[in-house]
Amino acid sequence: MTELATMQFHPQPQPGEARPWAFPAPERGTLDNGLTTLRCHRPGQQVVAVEVLLDAPLDAEPAGLDGVATIMARAFSEGTDRHSAEEFAAELERAGATLDSHADHPGVRISLEVPASRLAKGLGLLADALRAPAFAESEVERLVRNRLDEIPHELANPSRRAAKELSKELFPAASRMSRPRQGTEETVEKIDAAAVRAFYDRHVRPATATVVVVGDLAGADLDGLLADTLGAWTGTPAELRPVPPVSADDTGRVVIVDRPGAVQTQLLIGRVGPDRHDRVWPAQVLGTYCLGGTLTSRLDRVLREEKGYTYGVRAFGQVLRSAPPSPGGATGAAMLAISGSVDTPNTGPALEDLWKVLRTLAAEGLTDAERDVAVQNLVGVAPLKYETAAAVASTLADQVEQHLPDDFQATLYQQLASTGTVEAGAAVVNAFPVDRLVTVLVGDASQIKAPVEALGIGEVTVVTAE
Repeated sequence: MTELATMQFHPQPQPGEARPWAFPAPERGTLDNGLTTLRCHRPGQQVVAVEVLLDAPLDAEPAGLDGVATIMARAFSEGTDRHSAEEFAAELERAGATLDSHADHPGVRISLEVPASRLAKGLGLLADALRAPAFAESEVERLVRNRLDEIPHELANPSRRAAKELSKELFPAASRMSRPRQGTEETVEKIDAAAVRAFYDRHVRPATATVVVVGDLAGADLDGLLADTLGAWTGTPAELRPVPPVSADDTGRVVIVDRPGAVQTQLLIGRVGPDRHDRVWPAQVLGTYCLGGTLTSRLDRVLREEKGYTYGVRAFGQVLRSAPPSPGGATGAAMLAISGSVDTPNTGPALEDLWKVLRTLAAEGLTDAERDVAVQNLVGVAPLKYETAAAVASTLADQVEQHLPDDFQATLYQQLASTGTVEAGAAVVNAFPVDRLVTVLVGDASQIKAPVEALGIGEVTVVTAE
């Protein structure tokens, strides 16, 4: 008989010893023109991420010109005193760089990503955009037309429409937070190049701006590069703008945005709660994740797995705007919300079960198993979340924008890991009290109004979709 050959297996690889990880700490500095700098050397990250924060918040927009901050942000990449819009785009492409920008309640953010070998070129283009934007009439008119074209699409999107209605319901009409971030058709169509230039002249200057640079900075004379590029940006000194207080009405109620014939109902349930300066934030993050942060959360387990109402429901906390903590001063605000969609016939039953989840949570609290899974998912995967320079730069910029210390994120992970089950449960119950939630439903009012009224979760109002 022929003897069978014996297979030889390579030894199974064994995991090495886990190395401690912490969110990277930045190094701070200031340029001669007053621009604050944060840098973070990340060996091996050959794509450098740069974030610039401008103190040009939405509440600084002139009356009747909501959206001018957004048009200004988009116009930064549409030409300078040295390059036309086409030339500027070509120069970015030659450098292998991308430049993005957006406006939000805290201010305007400009994001640059560029290969480390072309950092000087990328910073030079970024500096030109900030120092001497062209704001050509033809380009601003094009951006305004583009924005006007976007608005009908946003209103047709159920989740965007729900978000618009929730902001309108929560905040006073005089508050900028009650209105769409990027403006309405009525306000955007009034914006011209002169309005954009005036907003820029009034609010954009290096003395109130911050730049964050993250990536492999080995061999780069970053001090010299910054001095030669962003350091050449000049502007008048100015104090940071005072942050107005945030007020919101979270009286329990339901608003139905009527979409006749809709086969699904978009749900958005929310209120305003504490921001990251509040000591309850870590426990609130952990508890909210247990409620609706993943496929194993309570909301998904009931509404998706057991009842089959939805493909997924999420609970989250999103900082809207933060203020530096001061005795008697303005406080920040975070949106605490639950979002998802269900088929139209099951809108009433889905809401009933959602409220049951919240009431059960208030009565029984979280389990240790839920807490442990949340900690593992939030803390255990953090090193993967921050593998790229852009992710680190964005988080550092968030910390600056929200007036947080540079070690906030690193400390937050330590706090999450040490937060107990009872503490997390109490925080999420306080975040989502069953009688203090504003519910927005985008769907067919003729089919969902009566079942929702029967639930007794608040007065039901129907509004017409635009």
